[in-house]
Amino acid sequence: MDAQLKKGLIEICVLVVLKQQDSYGYQIIKDISDYAELSESTLYPILKRLEAGEFVTTYSIEHNSRLRKYYHITDKGKLRIEEFLVEWQDVQKVYEFIAGSVSKEKDGGIGV
Repeated sequence: MDAQLKKGLIEICVLVVLKQQDSYGYQIIKDISDYAELSESTLYPILKRLEAGEFVTTYSIEHNSRLRKYYHITDKGKLRIEEFLVEWQDVQKVYEFIAGSVSKEKDGGIGV
């Protein structure tokens, strides 16, 4: 998968996880791992970008005598999920066009 596309999709996945409940880095990775490969080196820059864009806020809670940084989705982050779902409909149209053209080409129809 294209790296830029993957990064964009992971951003939305992070927001969806945080829409369900506030969370911290390691737990976010676990929650997304069934759907996308995600490492700490990928996640933390995404979280920083989301925080800089005001899609998430952070706070810390002590856990086992250490501070754990939690992420909380903002209203702007929730709106971003909704915008993505609308944008994704456009992506699906393009995908269907491409897949249909390839299918016609394989079946001996007119290719692109």
